[in-house]
Amino acid sequence: MLFNDFIKHLPKIEKETLLSTDAHAKMAPLERISYLKEENYRDKNPRKAAVLMLFYPKNEVTHLALIVRNSYPGVHSSQIGFPGGKVEESDVDLMETALRETHEEVGIHPEKIRIIKPFSEIYIPPSNFLVAPFMGVSHEELTFVPDLDEVKRVLEFSIVDFLDDNTITNVKMSTSYANDIEVPAFIVDKYVVWGATAMMMSELKETIKSVLAKSYF
Repeated sequence: MLFNDFIKHLPKIEKETLLSTDAHAKMAPLERISYLKEENYRDKNPRKAAVLMLFYPKNEVTHLALIVRNSYPGVHSSQIGFPGGKVEESDVDLMETALRETHEEVGIHPEKIRIIKPFSEIYIPPSNFLVAPFMGVSHEELTFVPDLDEVKRVLEFSIVDFLDDNTITNVKMSTSYANDIEVPAFIVDKYVVWGATAMMMSELKETIKSVLAKSYF
C-alpha cells in the first residue's frame, strides 16, 4: 500500500474501536492466555513500559519498524520487538516514554512522529512489565541510527506483508518458562516475532484491516 493511500485512513484508524483481548488471544501462547485479564496480574504490581508501533514511507510504500535486540543477560535478549522501554521518572506520561525510547534506540526524533492513538496494554509475565503500545506515523522517509548497545538491527516490514495472513505461522520455541512449546508467530525477514510483540501486532493488524474493509464496502 502506498503511503499516500495509507494516511487517508488514519482518521478512521484513530476512531476505530480496539479489539483488545480478542486480537491478543489470536497470537498469545497458551501459557499467556490467563494473563490477558487484568485481575490475573493486578496484584503483581507490574512495572510500566511503552513502545512505539511506527509507520513511515519507504520508496513511497508504507512500512512498520521493528528492532532486533542485542544479546544481554535477560529474558528479552535477542528478541524482536518495537522500539521502547521502561518508564523513567522524567517522563510526563507513557506516550513520552515511547517517543523518548524510540529516539534513544533508533535515532528518530519525536518531532518527526505523530502519535495516532494508544493501543491496549499487555502484561509480560517473565519480566513483570505492563507495556503500553502507541501507534505513530512519520510522514518522511527515515534514516534509522540504532543504538548499538541495545539494537542489533532495524527490521522494515512492509504493510503488504504485515496484513498478509501468510506471514503468520506456528513455531516451536524454548522460552524462559517452558521448553519446546508451540507458539503463534509472525515471520519478518526470516525472524520469528512471537509473544507480547506478536500480540500487539495482532491488535494493530486487526484494527487496520477492519478500517480497510469498511472503506471498500
